[in-house]
Amino acid sequence: MDVLTPIVQTSLEITTMANFKLHLPFQPAGDQPKAIEKLKEGLEKGLRHQTLFGVTGSGKTFTVANVIAKNDKATLVLAHNKTLAAQLAQEYREFFPDNAVHYFVSYYDYYQPEAYIAHSDTYIEKEAMINAEIDRLRHAATQALLTRKDVIIVASVSAIYGLGSPAEYEKVHVKIERGAAENRAALIRKLVNIYFERTNADLNPGQLRAIGNSLEFMPVNERVIYRIVFSGDEVANIEKLDPVSRAKISEPKNVFVFPAKHFITSEEERNRAIEDIKLELEEQLAKFKREEKPLEAERLKRRTMHDIALIRTLGYTSGIENYSRHFDGRKPGEPPYTLLSYFPKNFLTVIDESHVTVPQIGGMYAGDKSRKDVLVEYGFRLPSARDNRPLRFEEFEERVGQVIYTSATPGPYEKSHSEQIVEQVIRPTGLIDPELTVRPVSDSSSLSPTVVGDNEHSKYNGQIADFIAEAEVVIKRGGRALATTLTKQMAEDLSSFLREKGMKAEYLHSDVKTIDRIDILTNFRKGKFDILVGVNLLREGLDLPEVELVGILDADKEGFLRSETSLIQTIGRAARNVLGRVILYADNMAGSLERAISETNRRRALQVAYNTKHGITPKTIKKEIHDIAASMRTEHQRTVDELLVLDTLAYKDDPKAFIKRKREEMAEVVEQLDFETAALIRDEIYKLEGTGPKARKPRTRKPLSGS
Repeated sequence: MDVLTPIVQTSLEITTMANFKLHLPFQPAGDQPKAIEKLKEGLEKGLRHQTLFGVTGSGKTFTVANVIAKNDKATLVLAHNKTLAAQLAQEYREFFPDNAVHYFVSYYDYYQPEAYIAHSDTYIEKEAMINAEIDRLRHAATQALLTRKDVIIVASVSAIYGLGSPAEYEKVHVKIERGAAENRAALIRKLVNIYFERTNADLNPGQLRAIGNSLEFMPVNERVIYRIVFSGDEVANIEKLDPVSRAKISEPKNVFVFPAKHFITSEEERNRAIEDIKLELEEQLAKFKREEKPLEAERLKRRTMHDIALIRTLGYTSGIENYSRHFDGRKPGEPPYTLLSYFPKNFLTVIDESHVTVPQIGGMYAGDKSRKDVLVEYGFRLPSARDNRPLRFEEFEERVGQVIYTSATPGPYEKSHSEQIVEQVIRPTGLIDPELTVRPVSDSSSLSPTVVGDNEHSKYNGQIADFIAEAEVVIKRGGRALATTLTKQMAEDLSSFLREKGMKAEYLHSDVKTIDRIDILTNFRKGKFDILVGVNLLREGLDLPEVELVGILDADKEGFLRSETSLIQTIGRAARNVLGRVILYADNMAGSLERAISETNRRRALQVAYNTKHGITPKTIKKEIHDIAASMRTEHQRTVDELLVLDTLAYKDDPKAFIKRKREEMAEVVEQLDFETAALIRDEIYKLEGTGPKARKPRTRKPLSGS
């Protein structure tokens, strides 16, 4: 058989090692040993649902890592946002350095879905900004699942959205082997057929170029270049190169190349799909005719025929995912392939911060369907577009096996479905839940001095002034402070106000890009600024042991952000530091506030009693600070940043002469066909001249209440 012919699944070389190798930086302690044993026994008994009810800072991730190692099965870890998923991925990589730990989230930095607003006759075209590095990480995740058994995938809820068929994705991979009979032109055709793009410039993931008697390409799952050297019609050598320095890393005997896209179809299947789309179009046009909707019919016909023409000639069209049912051969209403389809049978699912993640999974389908129904009704899409969708919750339940839910505040679903709830209240560090103080929002509070506490100021100027005064004390001794607000605008305004007061502060909310969020959190831990202001992102799962003070503004405003669950989670941000304190600003003792205080005090009592009995002195968690964003940036970006550090001074001495020299260097390396170096110089020039991406600007600050 020709080694470059697409290979079926059975010929793929799969790593036989199945054992997870857990790296133990410390031994389980506190409630961890008991929790690990109970969860392991539950899995062995075949329990479908278990909950790890663990307080913030009790090491739930470490407990789960021990369970994964003992369970010895491929594992999916679901988180409710990208930031938490990135942090979890980093932690699991530390626990399992010899195993395949991957990160799978939505690859959009910005996404505006296609929509139609009928009452204003406004059509909103899909607009998306794809993050190439996250796309690479997605491919690395799916390829690991198809080639290894010792796999942990940390994913956001994008795991339940449509993805190409794993069978099609796997069977068309290309194997290149040293000494095999094949010529360069044939290999180029094979790679183009699996959606690699040809270029004469610097290589990006999923691109190839021909140079002399060799072919170079960058796979979508690695930050490396493979150079295939030919001798006549034979593969003479395979070289693995560093994409920046072009230094030789190794000379592998063979390399497997997976498709550059997840959605893969053969020409035969594509032609069949086109005919199916045409039939559906005829049926829908007939329906519009019966309903006397000529405008909708014309709109649908024109758009669909345009898409068909592009699919026939290019194999692709914008919005091709809306025709996925036809390409997959699914029946109307059948669920799409998702990341879950790439997992082997009998895998383990861990749902982190389940009180948020479970409802999020449950709500995805309804919102998507509502938007698609309008597009279909007004002739923007065929009815089959509805089948490009996330999984329904019951479909998700069917596709996962044994599940462990982890949360400090389990929701109703976990509580009702779990056959075993394992409590983990005692922290290995001996840390107890933070001391709580309630203070008024304004200076005209109905709360009595006994509720306010011993630290009541002689002249109280409101929650903002009080928080600033308390934060200043914390910052002077090297600690950090968090403040939570009710809205994004309030978070931005407060951070601006704090900076005006001479304090180092930043804001964090859902409008901040994924990698920027992670950068902000890393810089916060490193002490580059002292106060972080946020909304919802500060609640669950963020590991910030340097935080000594949490200020919860407007804590009595009952609702989603000030529910019992939300308050307990926010309180937990101060639970990783022995000096941790929480100030809840409230003018009235709302029910959720009372319950959150009561539960926190219950846990404190158990923890204090345990520490007293065992003679334990609480210690602040010491955790190494990693630049999580580094793994999400391209090598190209990092190298440009390093060059800027070296060249900035030279640029400042004589900007014009420096830029001229750099442009001459760029021209020279282009002549040498060294496009990677040329691209580095180009981007360095852009940044020095200020013609690169613009920094985000904060909104205009409005006056703050209580300030």
